[in-house]
Amino acid sequence: MGREREIEEVSALLVGARLVTLTGPGGTGKTRLAVECAARLADRFPAGGWFVPLAPLVDPDLVPMAIAQALNVPEHPGRTPLERVLDQVGEQQMLMVLDNFEQVIDAADAVAGLLAAAPRLAAIVTSRFVLHLSGEHEYPVPPLEVPDVRHLPDLARLAQYAAVALFIERAKAARLTFAVTNENAPAVAEICVRLDGLPLAIELAAARVRLLTPQAILARLTDRLGLLIGGPRDVPERQRTLRGAIEWSYDLLDLDEQRLFGALSVFRGGARLEAVEEICGSPGEEVLSGLASLIDKSLVRAESPPERRRDALCDARDAPRVRPRAPARLRACARHGATPRGVVRRSGRPAGAVDHGGAPACRARPA
Repeated sequence: MGREREIEEVSALLVGARLVTLTGPGGTGKTRLAVECAARLADRFPAGGWFVPLAPLVDPDLVPMAIAQALNVPEHPGRTPLERVLDQVGEQQMLMVLDNFEQVIDAADAVAGLLAAAPRLAAIVTSRFVLHLSGEHEYPVPPLEVPDVRHLPDLARLAQYAAVALFIERAKAARLTFAVTNENAPAVAEICVRLDGLPLAIELAAARVRLLTPQAILARLTDRLGLLIGGPRDVPERQRTLRGAIEWSYDLLDLDEQRLFGALSVFRGGARLEAVEEICGSPGEEVLSGLASLIDKSLVRAESPPERRRDALCDARDAPRVRPRAPARLRACARHGATPRGVVRRSGRPAGAVDHGGAPACRARPA
């Protein structure tokens, strides 16, 4: 829904590229986009498109076996899974979708070897991390289009915005009689804007119309992590709640990255690079490489020129609010989060301006 431009752009990339990585924070719709692209490209790949789910894996060494199973490659004594896959793929023109690659990122070399040995194979990878392979084309999946709440169009045109259309669709699935009216349209639009057009967050919010009006949902968005729960049982646990989506990304960070991500939560509305280096760094500490890593992992967005739209599911503002549920994992960044007022005073901003509960996302912007 609302992804025609993205489908066309990814399809165009695959004309000349053999590896396209769809990146973005959890809940952006990477998997749905990849599957739809594969379906649209079926005519280009006579040997078909194959979906390889990697979310259940934590061991990168098992990725070749997962690919072999997805392609229904028969067992062969004395042949490794990767060799058996190459035997079957050979010179065939085939498209492979490798879904949820971030937690097995060390298997990137296996993907590179597969593409090198199978010259007519192409791959779409969905991942919160880029693979950093030669020939890789990254495609950051953008949020859905949202309306300008200051100048709302009529109801018919409002429903054409992708974020609003998704909210309406999921709300009707939750309550058949739901409809956007002149009374609730401003709240529906504001919900989509406050959730930054992120599909997972919008779907979870729309499901709340079983009990709440859009106006009531909007009023409760100050506690997004508590409100946006209750996703379908047949999806991975990390896609059932906003908290789960954030924790999945957070748990894949190393200790230094977790500490930096927590420290970024002191900023309101983003920060220039030099401010991040001053506030989040220690003497002799390299902040730039840490920021680059968080950008690679879809947790920070670098903007030039500045933009106002944010990614809800990767907000550093949510880091302190996740902490009570995962104290052992998030304690590493508590040194920064526990004393934000003192830290912010160093930048000359009023300490009272910091609001860990609902401050806008920190976005690293080049100076």
